[in-house]
Amino acid sequence: MNARFVIIGCICAFLSVLFGAFGAHSLKDALPPNMLANFQTGVQYQMYHGLGLILIGFASAYLPNSSSLNKAGWSMLIGIVLFSGSLYVLSMTGVTMLGAITPFGGVAFLLGWLLFINAARKNIKK
Repeated sequence: MNARFVIIGCICAFLSVLFGAFGAHSLKDALPPNMLANFQTGVQYQMYHGLGLILIGFASAYLPNSSSLNKAGWSMLIGIVLFSGSLYVLSMTGVTMLGAITPFGGVAFLLGWLLFINAARKNIKK
């Protein structure tokens, strides 16, 4: 088991709940609905990929010595920082140029899932 990804995933999930509560209670009246929706999208994707990191951590016990699995974990973490992070900052500052960063985070998420698939595929017994 790769405890590093389990811990990082748990921290991301914890922060997602914290940010979600902050958005629901503190930002509800402070942000326009479209910016609040952007913030909540960041929260949702952070939670999904935090859980993905936990899954990768546990999967490493069954898919040993997989460089693809390690790369998948780091790719998901980069995705959280770029995708969710840019949406948080965009929604709270209104700096729309930050929206240009968000797709790079989405690509990192997709790459992470593809690398996870590749790690599993390599371990299929023929």
